[in-house]
Formats: sequence, structure tokens, C-alpha cells
Amino acid sequence: MYLLKSISLTSLVITGLLLTGCKKSYLNTTPNDSATIDEAFANTTTAWGAINGIHRSLYIQYAQQDQGGQGSVAINLDYMGEDLVKTGTGSGWFTNSYRWKAHRAVTGTTDLYPYRFYYKIIHNANMIIENVDRATGPAADKRAIKGEAYVYRAWAHFVLVQLYGKRYNKDAAPNTQPGVPLRLSSSTDPLARATVEQVYTQVNTDLDSAITNLTGYNRTYKSHFNVQVAQGIKARVALTMQNWDSAAVYAATARQGYSLMSRADYLTGFNNISNIEWMWGSQQTADQTTYFYSFFAYMSANYASSDIRTNPKAISSMLYRNISKTDVRKQLWDSTGANTSFPIPANGVRKQYMNRKFLTATSSSIGDVPNMRAAEMYLIEAEAKARAGDNGGAQDALYQLAFQRDSMYTKSTRTGQALITEIMRQRRTELWGEGFRFLDLKRLNLPLDRTGANHDATLAEVFTVPVESILWQWLIPQDEINYSSGLVTQNDL
Repeated sequence: MYLLKSISLTSLVITGLLLTGCKKSYLNTTPNDSATIDEAFANTTTAWGAINGIHRSLYIQYAQQDQGGQGSVAINLDYMGEDLVKTGTGSGWFTNSYRWKAHRAVTGTTDLYPYRFYYKIIHNANMIIENVDRATGPAADKRAIKGEAYVYRAWAHFVLVQLYGKRYNKDAAPNTQPGVPLRLSSSTDPLARATVEQVYTQVNTDLDSAITNLTGYNRTYKSHFNVQVAQGIKARVALTMQNWDSAAVYAATARQGYSLMSRADYLTGFNNISNIEWMWGSQQTADQTTYFYSFFAYMSANYASSDIRTNPKAISSMLYRNISKTDVRKQLWDSTGANTSFPIPANGVRKQYMNRKFLTATSSSIGDVPNMRAAEMYLIEAEAKARAGDNGGAQDALYQLAFQRDSMYTKSTRTGQALITEIMRQRRTELWGEGFRFLDLKRLNLPLDRTGANHDATLAEVFTVPVESILWQWLIPQDEINYSSGLVTQNDL
């Protein structure tokens, strides 16, 4: 596979060794260096370094500034929805995602980036799965390491198939439409695209293996996976597959032991992994400066990047109007553009509906990035139960989250579609800026509709995309098609 052959991926796997105190540098190794692999998996200490290398890959810079790990993917996906509003030209990064162009340019860097990023993770996870059992050390450590690798392999395939394949449709099972190549070994030989059904089947198999291996494992850091994060991803997958009962059960199980944050904590900047409701995040330390490719260099209100100074990120005015005045989340956005309590960088501009949800804690762009929060699990449970016809269960799950955000909220008495609409508005408000909206529109087979809100036509260009449009599929990067000599086929152009 071209995207694997073109990069020294083994070096990324064992970069984590450098973060765990190993003195020898492995950064110049090649993917086929068996001696280096032997060293990387000599014992469970070095094998943990391999897992740490994948954790680190979620927030390092790749080819350019808009390729800063998972945070950059999240920005792209929310810019393709209707709730994140671009208020100025900024530095130009992510503009073509906002305009629904970047993901349809087969030789473009944005279309390539997620494909390359997630397959690197898959390749590294496969190397761990293949090699960790021969490491010396406690069996419990080997189970945990393998369990984390299975989560990564499942999660990466899950995101890839949502982007580059057509949506999963439970009513059209088996979903024989082309998905993505399903890579279950560290081989880099070209593979044809598996069907969407085959990819989802393997994702669930890997998550089941992860849950088995992670049961009883107590992690030290939230950048690692535990069994509840694996269950949380299982809930996401079930929701996307419209398996409502399974989604509700896994979401409720996953959130056990996690409390929702206080209303005061909600206004502290979404930058600290120690927050009690964060289940999984990317944790950065002061010596891991990410400069202008950080998530916070684009999404925060206060970092002094050119993109933030001239393009503070805003919420859709239509969504904002649907937030109760007594809801703490209403305080995350300034509808006037004149509220001086909202921080801006030096020489920065103020715009209507600008956000202060994301803040850097210092002058640096460093901040912990949320990848999963307990709030999402309440929302999955509520949505799944509502769509399954369990109105009472959905109302109960929604109430637990909504009351924590708004002390004046009363339990909903809505049912059916009215209840689903309320839940989805809560979801859009709660998860704003965290990378969910494009995927939600696609999984629910909903059109993009930015009309009637505060999107600027000169910046957004695209205001509507119907559900039948081929634009919902990201194109397979041309490099991959060339390397496979056409074995990997292209989506409709």
C-alpha cells in the first residue's frame, strides 16, 4: 500500500519508547527491520512504548499545519456541518473543507490526510497485535497492550469507512457497497476495498476482543484506553449501524463511574484531561509544543494565531437561538460580538456568535484534546432509546445531562420525532466543535442545510447538499489507486 510504503511507520510505532525513558533512538529504522521490531517487543516495557507511540501520533504534525492529528480531522468534519461557522478568511486552512471541496480533490492534501493518518494507526496496531505476545513480562500487561491495539484498529477502520464509504444502512443489509481496504496484518501489499458490511463486522469483532483483553485493566492515564472507552466506541458503532438497543446498552455501561462536570467547570476551556467527565483524550505536556498545528491554534478563542485573530470560530445563529437562556452552554458563545469578557488574542477581532468553549491555559497552543466524554454516552443512550420507541427511557437519559447543564430544565414530555429533535439539538449543542456533525448528518441520511443562519456566502459557498449527492463520500486518494494499479477503486466522481 503506497501510503504505508512511503513512510517509515515502524519509527512511529516505537517513538513511544522515547517517551518512556529508553535512551536508544529508533527514529531512523525502516518498516522491515526485524531486528528493530525484536527490540521494540523485547519486553512489556518496550511494548508499552509502542502503544505510547500511537497515543502520541494523535497530536503530532504530519505534512502541514492543518494535519495535527485527530484534532485536525475533527475540525475538518465540523466545518463540513452547519453548526461551525467561519467568520473570516483567517489563515486559509480548512477553508476548502468548509466549502465541501477539499475531500473531493483526489490529489489534495486534505483528502489524503485522514486516509494516511488512520492507516498509519492501523499498521502500528497490527504490528503490536502480531508481536506483543512474544514479549517478556506480565501476561496482564500483554493483554492490556493488545486490547488497546484492538481498539485503535477498530476505531481507525470505523472512521475511515464513514468517510470514504457510503453510509451504513440497516434496512439495506448486507451493505455490499465499497468500504475501505480492511487491513488485519502489517503487510503493505495492495488490498481491494472490503464492503461496508465487512468493515463494520470486523470493527465489532476487534472491539469485542478489546473488551475481553481490557477487562480488569486499570489505566494510569486517560490517553490510554480502558474497557469503558472500548464500550463507548462500541456504542458509537452501534448507533451508526442503527442498532438502537445495543447502542443504548453500551453507552449506559461505558459511562458508569464517570460524573458530568459542574456548570462552573463547563466554562474553563475544555483543555484539561483531568476533567471528571472526560473518558478519553490526548494529553499534552509543556515540552510537547504543537505551535500552529494544534487543535487549539484553530478552535480556541485566545491563542495568538492568525487564524484566530481574524477568524474567531462561531456557532450557527439558528442553533444558538434554540439554547435556553438558563443553560450554562449559552455562555460559551457571544451573540453580540461585543462582550469584552470573551477573551481574544492581541489584535484579534470580535465577531457575533464567537466561541470561548476552547481556551488555551497559557500563551502556548498546548491543550488536552477531548476524544470522548460521558456526556456523549448520555446522548447516545437518549437518541438510541428514542429511535427504538422507548420514550420514557430516552427522556430519563436526556434529563440527566440537560439538567446538569441547565438547572431550570424540566424533564421532557415529548415523544416520537419531537423528542428525537430535542435530543439532537442537545447533541449539537453539547458536542459543538468536537468533530461529530458531518458524521451525524451522514449516518442519519440528512441533508446539509446552512440556510437562514449566519454563514457568509463568500466564505461558505456551499449552503445545501442533498442526501443523494456523491459529495457525501470522500474520494480515495489518487496515490492509493496508483500504487494498487487500480485494485483499489474510486468513488463516483
